Amino acid sequence: MKLITALIKPFKFDDVRMALADVGIQGMTVTEVRGFGRQQGHTELYRGAEYAVDYLPKIRLEIAVEAALCDRVIETIQKSARTGRIGDGKIFVSTLDDVLRIRTGETGTTAV
Repeated sequence: MKLITALIKPFKFDDVRMALADVGIQGMTVTEVRGFGRQQGHTELYRGAEYAVDYLPKIRLEIAVEAALCDRVIETIQKSARTGRIGDGKIFVSTLDDVLRIRTGETGTTAV
């Protein structure tokens, strides 16, 4: 099993969520986060005063999938989250040793 962690722009979340539903993803964890990468934040103008925005808002998606579905999910996220501009985000893939559903005690892919 794999854990896919994606950091995307907030306004692309609905597009990504709908595309993942079409692929058959039934669940994910979504977190609003802030951070920066190569773009190092930016400056904005508010009522004539310029100020620095060091940490940009992002959406963090965590999705546990079977290894066979991993490439398809990554491709789906990449296509639906892409704007072609700096700050589109990142996708990280980790190996999951095991998954356990607390309520039933199921393990492995049946727990997802």
